Amino acid sequence: MKVKKNDTVLVLTGKDAGKTAKVLVALPKDNKVVVDGVNVQKKHKKARTAQEVSSIVNQSGAIDASNVLVVCPVCNKAVRVAYKVEGDKKVRYCKKCGALLDASKEAKEVKKTAKKKTKKEAAETPAEA
Repeated sequence: MKVKKNDTVLVLTGKDAGKTAKVLVALPKDNKVVVDGVNVQKKHKKARTAQEVSSIVNQSGAIDASNVLVVCPVCNKAVRVAYKVEGDKKVRYCKKCGALLDASKEAKEVKKTAKKKTKKEAAETPAEA
């Protein structure tokens, strides 16, 4: 499946066609995705204890993954996803502009590890002085 969690997608068909939103859950076994604010369904929630209150809750339902296109973060267009192998990893890239779609996630991971190292270094520096 070419769509992953936290991707921004454009809905192509159905009552919500044309909406752009974030993927909340990807279900590759069923080839479905749950998109924020798309295919909204009402669920009746019954009170299970005396303190709880019964209510009607809106929730997003699953739609088929073939009905969405990934929006490229660089060119901001709905694009088809292609794959290529870089080193040991298979990465997704935009067919229109060639930008990596998974690059932002890897960059965030690198930033997180760098921040952890700097915090550790900062903690060690005053103890040594």
